[in-house]
Order: sequence, then structure tokens, then C-alpha cells
Amino acid sequence: MASISSAELNYLVYRYLQESGFTHAAFTFGYEAGINKCSIDGNLVPSGALVTFIQKGLQYFEMEANLSNCDADLEEDFSFLQPLDLITKDVHELRQMISERRKKLQKERKKEFEKEHEGERVRVREKDRRERDKEVEKDRREREKEVEKDRREREKEVEKDRREKEKEVEKERRERQKEVVKDREKVENDKEREQQHGDQTVRKMVIDHEDRVPVVKLEENGAVGGPESMDISTTSTSQLFEIPSSDVTILEGHTSEVCACAWSPTGSLLASGSGDSTARIWTIAEGRCKPGSQNSPLNVLVLKHVRGKTNEKSKDVTTLDWNGEGTLLATGSYDGQARIWTTNGELKSTLSKHKGPIFSLKWNKKGDYLLTGSCDQTAIVWDVKAEEWKQQFEFHSGPTLDVDWRNNVSFATSSTDNMIYVCKIGETRPIKTFAGHQGEVNCVKWDPSGSLLASCSDDITAKIWSMKQDTYLHDLREHSKEIYTIRWSPTGPGTNNPNHKLVLASASFDSTVKLWDVELGKLMYSLDGHRHPVYSVAFSPNGDYLVSGSLDRSMHIWSLRDGKIVKTYTGNGGIFEVCWNKEGDKIAACFANNTVCVLDFRM
Repeated sequence: MASISSAELNYLVYRYLQESGFTHAAFTFGYEAGINKCSIDGNLVPSGALVTFIQKGLQYFEMEANLSNCDADLEEDFSFLQPLDLITKDVHELRQMISERRKKLQKERKKEFEKEHEGERVRVREKDRRERDKEVEKDRREREKEVEKDRREREKEVEKDRREKEKEVEKERRERQKEVVKDREKVENDKEREQQHGDQTVRKMVIDHEDRVPVVKLEENGAVGGPESMDISTTSTSQLFEIPSSDVTILEGHTSEVCACAWSPTGSLLASGSGDSTARIWTIAEGRCKPGSQNSPLNVLVLKHVRGKTNEKSKDVTTLDWNGEGTLLATGSYDGQARIWTTNGELKSTLSKHKGPIFSLKWNKKGDYLLTGSCDQTAIVWDVKAEEWKQQFEFHSGPTLDVDWRNNVSFATSSTDNMIYVCKIGETRPIKTFAGHQGEVNCVKWDPSGSLLASCSDDITAKIWSMKQDTYLHDLREHSKEIYTIRWSPTGPGTNNPNHKLVLASASFDSTVKLWDVELGKLMYSLDGHRHPVYSVAFSPNGDYLVSGSLDRSMHIWSLRDGKIVKTYTGNGGIFEVCWNKEGDKIAACFANNTVCVLDFRM
């Protein structure tokens, strides 16, 4: 490679000083460098030659720093360097700088890649959970078939034994009759002899022997009639609490499992959300239920979340909630979008910003904000009137499982990262952090006054927290398996039932529901009536009763006075959610067999 001479470099510096207006400096430098003796033709040197020469040198230096002997580096992004770095550092230092930059860029890309695939992992996990639930349901049906088969076999054995006993009784009866006939013949013979001999003692024997016949008949009647009377009594007792079919309306129309249901707070509308990519708004007539199925287009509106074919899993309706006025219904879907519908079934707004399925969705009491929690690890507050997001809260390191408003501007969130955060609109950090659970926090709920927060987790505990302290007030440890959901009773200060004690209910995969004294943090009742996981509980509006729904297909209504079942209903599929209407005279339940049931409740 040709090198530049000192005379040529001096001439470039001289021209640079002249072109830059440094006349005196240029004269002095030209005199001392002997520029007038230089053989360079100034007309051949373009303007700005020194700057161009230095720039090209720096570019070469930058290229040299980006390239190494390793061919793999050719595929990496070209890293531009600052001129000061190029001037002050040698090639080795520059290559070290570029290497560190590339490592940092690779870490950022890896983090972004993991974030993008987190949603897919949770979706696979949710799919696995549903598959497990289906397997549980399948196993339960198989067990029921086995139990039914065993029951029939036992009935056959019992029937066989009964017939054998009847044969033995009949045989014994005939033997007795033969003995009686034989005795009678003997008596008749004795009678004739007595008539001949006038013996009165023999006549007494005749009366005693003749009296045996009605005694045998009485024993036979008793043996046949006794068990029948006992069976009738047992049957009437078992049917005492069963809700009759005349008080049940079955709503058909969904083509996949129904995951969520909610009554309008002001009217007789019932909303349901399903895995068939639709939500439905049912108009339920006031008064007594009409028995049987209802799927007439006159009493239901279908809210389609996808055009064309349904049953797209990305469009599953996972959660829904009515605003306080009962005029708008919000739905959350697996596609990460929240939608707002009118009571006429019209799509008012589609809210898109989440990058993963929405698991929880709630209106604030005022109805101006909608809160959503997503698998993308964030919660978003939406301005309903402006139809745009107001603030996104990115505090969790795992999917957001539940959200619940404390008041109109602050709320709590829970996640698979075991953490609970209390957030406020306008604040960039949580105003409270609750750490204490050792497993995924499935549900969070504020009490009616907004002063206490309850949470439940896969760590088999429920906890009660206060904004006045960082640690939990009570640690509730009586369940033996994961706790799926919790609910506060509508009682205590600030409610319509201020004279009733505030109670917390927890529902678990251990098949039980437990009621807790919140003030003492002690167990009040353990409601043991289900045989499979309990997915949902709800208090009646007056706080006197609790309804529970389980995968064992049964729904029990419990009295809070003594913790006993007062009513029960068994459907044809596992129950995912139960809820009361505002009057407290109807209960809705959504089932895995694609139906929604509405039951009349009267005591």
C-alpha cells in the first residue's frame, strides 16, 4: 500500500488552513514548511481534501475494528463507532467495545424472544389444564360407570337372595300348612274319638291348633311389608333438598364448554361466555322458571368474536363483566382483545394492546374505566369513553391471573410470579407490594369496604392483607390442595347487611368450601359436600346463603347459619361458575356440557 509523504501531508494541512480562513496561520505554516518549494500542482487538489482524507481513514479504521479473523463475525450487525473512539483507541480496544455491544444486543434479542413466546407457553399450559380436566371428567364418568355396574350387580345379588329367601319362606309356609292340615286331620280323628269317649281336653287342643294358621299369615305379611315402608322413607329423605326440574331452565345454544356467566346488576339479563368464540345475552323472564330447554332466538343475543366458523381457540371468551348500570357488557378473549357490547348485542368497542390472552376483566364502580389482566404479564386501564388505553402496568414477571378494583382509581393484581401489587392510575410504581405466597396467586378480592384484600394460591393457603402493613393479617391454612377462588360476603359495614358478620369463602381442589371468621382469622365451617374440585362460589345478596359449583356436576346451596345444605342440583357436566341475580331468587350456573342452567331459589 502506498504511503503519504510529509510534503503531501503539509500541503493538505496548508490548504485546510487557507480554506478555513486561518490566513495568518496558513502563511506561517506555509513559510516554515516550504510550501512554495513543493512540486504539487494546487489545481489538482480538490477543496476539503484533508477532511475527506481523514474521514476515509476513520472509515477504514472502523471497518478494521468490526472485522476479525472469525468468519462468523461477518454475519453480525455492523457497529458504528464515535470519531473520538477511533482517534483515541487502538484496534484491539475498539474490537473489545464492539464485542461487548454485540453481547448486549444478543441478550436483548433473547429477552424479547422469550417474552414473545411466554404467551404461547401459558396458552399451552392452559390447554394442558383443560386436557387434565377432561381426563378427570372422563375418569369420573368411567368410575361412575363402574359404580353403576357394581350397583346393578349388587342389586342382582340382592334380588337373587331375596328370591331365594322368598322360596325358603314359601317352602317353610307350605311345610307349616302341611303340618296344620296334618294336625287338623289328627284333631278330627281325636274329635271323633272324644265324641265317643267324651274327653274335653282334646277339644282344647283343637282350638290351639286352629289358632296357628292366622299367626303364620301375620308373619308373612310383616316380612313382605316391612322393607317397602323403609325404602319409601329413605327415598323421600334423599329427595328433600333436590331442586325439582320444574324450577330449572336449561339454556342451550353454545357449542363448547361455558366458562363464565354473570347477571346484569339492574335487569333480568344473563351473560355467558364460551369456548365456541361467542358470548350470549339471555333474557330471563321474571317469576318462576319455565321448565325445559330454551334456545329460541327471541330470548338470546349471540355476540360473535370471530367471523365465519366458530370454535377458534384463539377467540375463546375467558371472562366477562357488566358495568354498574347494566348497560354495557365487557368480554375478554384468548386473542388478547377486550370487547364492549351494548344490551342489544352491538359491538361498541374493540380494545387492542395486550400481546396475550386476557384472563381477568373488571369495570370500576363509576364505569369510566375498564381493567384487564393478561398472560403478557401486564394490566391495562382503558378509558371507555375515549376507547383507548390510559395506562399499562408492567410490574409482574409472570402472567397476570386476576385483577380487582379497590376504588375508582386503584386496584390489585395477582400473578403466577407469586406476587400481589396494588396500583393506582397515574403512578408508575406499585403503591403497595404484598409478598408471602409460595405459589401462583389465583385470585384477589377486596372486601366491600375496600380496606382488606383477600388472596388465594396454589400454595394451599388463603391470606388477608391490609394497606396499613406489608405482611399479611391472617394466614388461612386448612385446605389440603390448591385454592382456586375466594369470595367476600355482602355483609358488614358499608353493605346492605351491616348487622351481619363479614365472612370469607374459599373454594379448593380438595373438594371443600371453607368459611372464615375474618376478624379472628379462624375457620367457621368446612362445607364437605362435593366429590371433585370446587371451581366457583357465590353469596346470596342478603348474605344468608352460599352456592358452590363443582366438577362433580353438582351445585349445593348452604345456609350460613349452620353450614348445612338446604338445596342441591345435579346437572350433566362439570360446573365452572355460579352466580345469583340481584333479587336473590335465581341462580345461574355454567356447565362443561355447553349449557347454562337457571334455577329458582325459594325457602
